[in-house]
Amino acid sequence: MNFKLSEDILLLKQSVRDFVQSEVEEVTMQIEEENKIPNHIVKMSKEMGLFGLSIPEAYGGLGIGMVGKCALYEEIGATHNGYTTLIGAHTGIGTVGIVEMGNEAQKRKYLPKMATGEWIGAFALTEPEAGSNATNLKTTAVKKGDKYILNGTKHYITNATEASIFTVMAVTEPSKGAKGITSFIVEKDFPGFHVGAVEKKMGLRGSDTAEIIMDNCEVPVENVLSNEGEGYVNALKILTNGRAGLAARNLGSCQKLLDLSVAYAKERVQFQVPIIEHQAVAHMLAEMAVDIEALRSFTYRVAWMVDEGKTVIKEAAMLKLFGSEVYNRVADKALQVHGGIGYISDYPIERFYRDARITRIYEGTSEIQKNIIAGQLSKEYS
Repeated sequence: MNFKLSEDILLLKQSVRDFVQSEVEEVTMQIEEENKIPNHIVKMSKEMGLFGLSIPEAYGGLGIGMVGKCALYEEIGATHNGYTTLIGAHTGIGTVGIVEMGNEAQKRKYLPKMATGEWIGAFALTEPEAGSNATNLKTTAVKKGDKYILNGTKHYITNATEASIFTVMAVTEPSKGAKGITSFIVEKDFPGFHVGAVEKKMGLRGSDTAEIIMDNCEVPVENVLSNEGEGYVNALKILTNGRAGLAARNLGSCQKLLDLSVAYAKERVQFQVPIIEHQAVAHMLAEMAVDIEALRSFTYRVAWMVDEGKTVIKEAAMLKLFGSEVYNRVADKALQVHGGIGYISDYPIERFYRDARITRIYEGTSEIQKNIIAGQLSKEYS
């Protein structure tokens, strides 16, 4: 395994770090108060090419492999998680379906504008009755002439109000169960497509989450992604592909929390000495550091496997599970190290603590990851 980064990636990594520290960090409180990523931050991100990380150079993107993307995601994860999610959801589950499964016509139509950020991508699988049980979809797609007519509601869709392009899963043949689900590329301007209620969330301020409603939504037949009946498999592939990237973003947040905690522990004096000299605090910092190093090694190993074209169903599920659990443990310890000040919203610890909790739920709950891991182990030992 070789995790060595090219000079180009190292330069871009430093540029992203500088941008995060000098620009995004300056507006984190503004994002919390206004629940919106400032326009100038989005514009600068587009100019840096951050919306095109996953898109091949032939279609205007940066064409970066998973190891390189993880290096950049780690830097992005060190700042406000609402901003991190805007970029991560677009470059991950929002675009990877078209990149990996789209035909040439679809790629040429959609990817260039997605690479520049002119068109933001979103992934629409979850429904009120289909969360962890993704086969229980109620959204239907009926073929009529040269179109499919989609009817149904998706909810908890990240980037919904900002997105122009949605990868939507719908049932085309109800009698076939999982094999009767098809994936579609749906444009926000298609007749019958509407964005519904925007959710008020515990965390991830600045990252919109909303329902989308398809009321006799007309989708051209050429917008079927891969083949009819392959939607469920496509959804699993898209989610699996994105798990290394999500872990890298969690890793960046964890490292930021450790940096803040060590700095605070060296400054905060109690009983005449900095609290880092108290064993209870020192041990929490040590445990945070061990968790982070383990997550870093695991993340880049799985990223390398993805770049090598290896099957990572089990490993990606393990990484999603481990990465989200580590983020929550590190956030909890960071808040404990900071004490009362960590609980105050004027300081970033409280924000990271709230934002960490969703990572054990979205893109597959921790319990679902355990099911996947156990299922793969059963196959390996059969």
